[in-house]
Amino acid sequence: MRTTALFVTCINDTLHPGTGKAAVTLLRRLGVEVDFPDGQSCCGQMHYNTGYRRETARLARHFVDVFGEYDEIVVPSASCGGLPSEAYEIAAEAAGDAGLLRDVRELAPKVHELTSYVTDVLGREDVGAYFPHRVTYHPTCHSLRATPLGERPYRLLRAVKGIDVVELPARDECCGFGGTFSVKNGAVSGAMNGDKARHVLETGASVLAAVDNSCLMNIGGRLAKDGHAVRTLHLVEILARTEADGPLAGIPVARSGGVLR
Repeated sequence: MRTTALFVTCINDTLHPGTGKAAVTLLRRLGVEVDFPDGQSCCGQMHYNTGYRRETARLARHFVDVFGEYDEIVVPSASCGGLPSEAYEIAAEAAGDAGLLRDVRELAPKVHELTSYVTDVLGREDVGAYFPHRVTYHPTCHSLRATPLGERPYRLLRAVKGIDVVELPARDECCGFGGTFSVKNGAVSGAMNGDKARHVLETGASVLAAVDNSCLMNIGGRLAKDGHAVRTLHLVEILARTEADGPLAGIPVARSGGVLR
């Protein structure tokens, strides 16, 4: 019997616990009994992107120690889910740790971003979800370029009962977050975020979805600051809902559903 663990990520654990709960709800509904190792910590994304390779290696070692015995590690984030494949080998080499290098090469193929796990590993697109609202989807930079998800999130959204999915203009453009980029380059980041928020409003959607809560936090913060009531939700929080849950409170019900426009 294969063993599966949920790596919830720091931002979800700290700021968006509903995403982790939704991931467990969805996976269990699809027949996957998922563990939640208490010892899990940061993947090292911030350290690696800021140039701290040896510090990333220490976090990589911890990740291996916590998750190494599992057959599958599911991550509700393209950014954090992609880091073991993108960075751990480089970090291990920078630290001169041959043992870690061997271990991360064995571990990385076991790590799956959640939507690719559902579509590619479980072979599912219709997951029994119900969400009768107008939704637009922001493909985050990591999900486009580093952990390329392609049409997987869209296929999952299109299969949701009652949903009205609307295309986001200039969807491939960055929201301006980029971790420390938004801190170091505030003016540029703010301009990018303003463009992204404007495109979201152009769709008339009540909900903005993505696979990375960091980007949703950035765009949602801009929308809220400007007085707009668009709700941001991680994609898994949409997929976890069923007809028994009914419509989401406080959000208009869509008049039509199931068509990407």
